[in-house]
Amino acid sequence: MEILRVEHLSKIYGTKENAVRAVDDVSFEIRRGEAFGLVGESGCGKTTIGKMLVGLLKPTSGAIVFEGRELTTLSERERRSLCTD
Repeated sequence: MEILRVEHLSKIYGTKENAVRAVDDVSFEIRRGEAFGLVGESGCGKTTIGKMLVGLLKPTSGAIVFEGRELTTLSERERRSLCTD
């Protein structure tokens, strides 16, 4: 069973005319009992992905599903309640 599923995650900064794609269409899943590492060159979006996973940044598009719950559609209050469960 998967614990975390990330589908087509993207984060774009700036305006339509001056857009910077920090993260572009990233997908992965982590199953119970697996070890997972996110590696890449400096500036490739690792920190941005991490910030989106913990709710510090809102994705431009895509889905983050934790234990069957879609995190990107939760309110701040609902998301905070996950931290205390």
